[in-house]
Amino acid sequence: MLKNFLTVGGWTMLSRILGLVRDQLLAAFMGAGALQDAYQVAFRLPNMFRRLFGEGAFNAAFVPLFSSVLTQEGEEQARTFARRALGVMLAWLIFLCVAGELFMPQVLRLIAPGFLQTGDRYALGVSLSRITFPYLVLICAAALVAGVLNGLHKFSMAAAAYLAFNVVGIAAILFVSPFMPNVAYAAAWGVTASGMVQLGLLLWSCHRAGFGLMPLWPQLTPRIRLLVRRMLPGLVGSGVGQINLTIDTIIATLLPAGSVSLMYFADRINQLPLGVLGAAAGTTLLPVLTRHLAAGEHEAARAAQNRSIEYVLLLTLPAVAGLLVLAGPIMIVLFGHGSFTEHDALLSAQALRAYAIGLPAFVMVKVLSPAFFARGDTRTPVYVGISILVFNFILNLLFMKPLLHVGPPLASSVAAFLNVAFLTLLLRRRQALELEPATGRNMALTIGASGLMAAGLLCVEAVIGFPAGLFLRMIWLGIMIVLGAVFYGILLHAFGIIDAASVLARLRRRFGKRSV
Repeated sequence: MLKNFLTVGGWTMLSRILGLVRDQLLAAFMGAGALQDAYQVAFRLPNMFRRLFGEGAFNAAFVPLFSSVLTQEGEEQARTFARRALGVMLAWLIFLCVAGELFMPQVLRLIAPGFLQTGDRYALGVSLSRITFPYLVLICAAALVAGVLNGLHKFSMAAAAYLAFNVVGIAAILFVSPFMPNVAYAAAWGVTASGMVQLGLLLWSCHRAGFGLMPLWPQLTPRIRLLVRRMLPGLVGSGVGQINLTIDTIIATLLPAGSVSLMYFADRINQLPLGVLGAAAGTTLLPVLTRHLAAGEHEAARAAQNRSIEYVLLLTLPAVAGLLVLAGPIMIVLFGHGSFTEHDALLSAQALRAYAIGLPAFVMVKVLSPAFFARGDTRTPVYVGISILVFNFILNLLFMKPLLHVGPPLASSVAAFLNVAFLTLLLRRRQALELEPATGRNMALTIGASGLMAAGLLCVEAVIGFPAGLFLRMIWLGIMIVLGAVFYGILLHAFGIIDAASVLARLRRRFGKRSV
């Protein structure tokens, strides 16, 4: 299990690094303006449906069902089920894709109404969206095939294939752009081409595993109906999040040109700690809570919930402090090149700070939701999410004019805190969440340590100003990050939250075992 975890984690980390390179190229070649805005909206459409139908809800429903059929009825029945599911998915997605291609001008009027103010940006958005939209068919089918490989315990190719999105995207930007009207067209074709490569690699891997997946004619068999029923709760939950993102996009298109781009690059940085910490918290906590509750160990379940809250805040709060202080240098070092000017980077840093404020709440939602899921309640977090969706929309309308590109990120952060408040209140009413005195103390001390770390970084920044030149700036930023981490660790030790000696001893033992 550890080997598989490290394999998937290694490929995921490499994918994130390549994704950062791809984003840097997009920023350098297109900057923050109408061209970048049109491309980001064009990519968001298929990406939204990918998250709705291809990942998350689908995998959560398909993989356990496929694995149970494989274990209980053998490979042939499992392959038939997978081929039938692939046929149904392709029929639905191809219909959706054709409808999207035909009605793309109307779709864009809904999700990017601000583009209508300038005909060129609207026309470009329609053209780019029609190029990228087939990606949803390819990547959703790829998600199903990857689920099959995971069910067969073939984790390497399932994880590695997703590198193709960034590898093909980078190649398209660098080498296809000269043959296209502009870089946005090359990047758009790169999106669709990457879907073809990913699906091809995964199908080839299935074939090598002796598990060919030629789709069967779509038919709603009892097992397919069961799959759809299991998907629906997760689909509704994912839909709330995607609608939230769509609202942010709609508002951003009504703002000055470039706002979509500024928010996109800020969100990409914010997603690094959010993706790692949020996914880790939600994935590891749910089975622990489920096991304790099934055994009637309610005190143990509450203790596990408390520990999870402590660990998450221990890692999230310093990330917030660091992003608030170093947002400007981070955005300049990573993206402030080529067409994406330093002024653009500083504007994007404002949006990053607004996102960072809500980072603890975004992660805490993923910590609190498993407390409902483990008790068989999949509806309450969805209902709360729908209420928060309305609140987020109202905040967006209030913030959009005075705060411009900072408005949607700040609205999302405030709405996330309200989400946490509702979930916490409901769990406390059900006696499913009770903070221990030690947990409350550690939370307060962690907040204090993070605040002192931020103050220390501000003092160092005042003494050692941000230098000129990319190389010196990279060194400066690296030093600041290391200083912040060391200072934060010292504060945690001084406050009695961690024991530095025991932490160092554990690290020595772990690395000692690896070297042997």
